[in-house]
Amino acid sequence: MKIERVPLEKLRTRTSEKWTGFAADVLPMPVAEMDFELAPPISELLIAMITNSDTGYLGDTQNLNRIFAEYAATQWGWDIDQEQLFICTDVGVGMVEMARTIVQPGDTIMINSPVYLNMFSWIKELKCKELDAPMRKDGLNYTLDLAAIEAGYKSGVKIHFICNPQNPTGSVHSQSDLAALADLAKQYGVFVFSDEIHGPVVFDESKFVPFLRVSDNAREVGICVTAASKAWNLAGLKCAFILTQSERTAALAKSMPQSVRFRASLLGARATAKAFECTEWLEGVIETLDENRHFLAQQLAEKLPRAKYRVPNCSYLAWIDMSAYELGENPAALLLERGRIALTPGYLFGANCGHFVRLNFATSQEIITEGIDRMVAAIQNAK
Repeated sequence: MKIERVPLEKLRTRTSEKWTGFAADVLPMPVAEMDFELAPPISELLIAMITNSDTGYLGDTQNLNRIFAEYAATQWGWDIDQEQLFICTDVGVGMVEMARTIVQPGDTIMINSPVYLNMFSWIKELKCKELDAPMRKDGLNYTLDLAAIEAGYKSGVKIHFICNPQNPTGSVHSQSDLAALADLAKQYGVFVFSDEIHGPVVFDESKFVPFLRVSDNAREVGICVTAASKAWNLAGLKCAFILTQSERTAALAKSMPQSVRFRASLLGARATAKAFECTEWLEGVIETLDENRHFLAQQLAEKLPRAKYRVPNCSYLAWIDMSAYELGENPAALLLERGRIALTPGYLFGANCGHFVRLNFATSQEIITEGIDRMVAAIQNAK
């Protein structure tokens, strides 16, 4: 299924944060939402619901549970317990509210930088301490540093937040690393919270492995939080879900306040269920993103050859090392000021990441070209 290009002038009529958070002359490429039209079955469903004034409180979601179970089994060979799927507003809410059932203020939560920037804010919201066991870095290849993780676990970590697949590096954790992580977590009494929102968007050379599918230990210590919002562009509809696969973790999920479920959106839950049936549309998106990730590599090689970029194995976020251009502690700020292009600053993803920028390539190749051209102009203007 071909994904149609959306012209920039039409994109600028959208009212999401991506398109209203910057001045009108700025090209926005930071926020992780796609510049594509919704899958037609999702659009048709939402229009029908609005036409029917079907905009009340969230009702029964067994249909969503069933459809996701079928999707997970088909795509990932993962058999879930439909009774252990718990609705929440979004991934951040799911991570925080589940964590509240385990930690107290002052407890320690581990992350692995560079990592999704909101994980830092979730830890602050929980009034917990952050312990970073940075990813092991070989060039621009990132993997879990299991020795550093074990050292951190020994110090008394209660929860470990992981990004699986990894944002912003575009890496996909191996089954062996995830299994070893589960073993360590079981040994030291740590709960692993796996943010798997990018799981449906993994390219052919890699294989996404849900954490709860890895081993018995993973099912005992693991909690998955995910949504259709990244793969099907539904962030504004506010629906995600928590998955558990043991009696102990299910009991924790059931202990959350009822409001965790009922703050989610009826429109979001219905659209999410429909999304997991729109596999043909997603295949078209992945084909488009596959072309774009390599097109971006070509653009950078031709126009910014000193920038370092590893073609990502998942999602639509490029992690670009701008250090060779000596643009200061926050290259994104200079690129915004001089080139009128908005990218996500690297420092938001952890220590020693300030020379990076994150760029969203889920758009047209024309916009990618303009974005790189604006980066080039900004660097020239800075001289």
